[in-house]
Amino acid sequence: MAAARNSHALIIIGLLLSCFILFVSAADDNSTAALTVGFYKNSCPFAEIIVRKYVNKFVTFNPGFAAGLIRLHFHDCFVRGCDASVLLDGKNSEKQSIPNKGSLRGFEIIDAAKAELEVKCPGIVSCADILAFSARDSAWKAGNIFYEVPAGRRDGNVSNTLDPLLNLPPPFFNATQLRDNFARKGLTLDEMVTLSGAHSIGIAHCTSFLGRLYPTVDPTLDPKYAAKLKKICPAPVANATGPPKVNPTVNQDTITPIRLDNLYYLGLKQKKGLFTSDQDLMTSPLTSNIVLNNIQFGGVWATKFAAAMVKMGNIDVLTGVQGEVREHCRH
Repeated sequence: MAAARNSHALIIIGLLLSCFILFVSAADDNSTAALTVGFYKNSCPFAEIIVRKYVNKFVTFNPGFAAGLIRLHFHDCFVRGCDASVLLDGKNSEKQSIPNKGSLRGFEIIDAAKAELEVKCPGIVSCADILAFSARDSAWKAGNIFYEVPAGRRDGNVSNTLDPLLNLPPPFFNATQLRDNFARKGLTLDEMVTLSGAHSIGIAHCTSFLGRLYPTVDPTLDPKYAAKLKKICPAPVANATGPPKVNPTVNQDTITPIRLDNLYYLGLKQKKGLFTSDQDLMTSPLTSNIVLNNIQFGGVWATKFAAAMVKMGNIDVLTGVQGEVREHCRH
């Protein structure tokens, strides 16, 4: 009798454990989900069209916004994943971090798209997806590079000033440091060089590359180009205790500065890469052959760029019941 009772008890315990495991598995399945193309086709079928409308409007008015939106997406994904944390306001937010403060652009475009989407489809389209769509539409507008964007990202609610400094590659990184930085995000060496082609559009502040001009010119920089840059960017003030009062900007690409294309790499071959992180792609034997291939095969580079943008857009995403869909992207 005792043996029978024990056997019966063990069966009950086993059933309870099985139910618990099934419950936990079901909860896990609901907490995460893969991003999918056409995620909003039923819940908000005009979502991507609305985002594209505002990207086209703003980029037509100012082509620099295309570079701004692609960079915004990059700075979002490399910090806490693609969760729109870069859009959050606050005195200790990512916006206030040194790599971002005063240089990120395109917030008003995200705000405009979000405002209309909240009217048409309240509480449905995440800020993180709006940012991913806007980066894709910028690539199309600036370089005729189109790709489908898998969606379903959710928004995070944490934004920390220190995080960009710990995750974003600074402009003085060499090719080896860039490789390691991108590898930590699951991106390959080739994808790192490919995504660097986004520097074929946009502008940069002088303080980002002054070290290549003063006190002596970096020998990997074309002397005539360096002389031109010196006319725009004054030497840093000795013993300065704060940021310069004047910090001019220059185009990142000297050949086609508002066109997203592979001529960025030709500029590197001509020793006209603006940042150390640009020029070292050509100088380093680790990456020089990739640069030369990108010069020769522009169509291949564009295809790789599209694929790398999709992969980058999948970094540490929140999906399912993770995160939230913010009503306002700034808070």
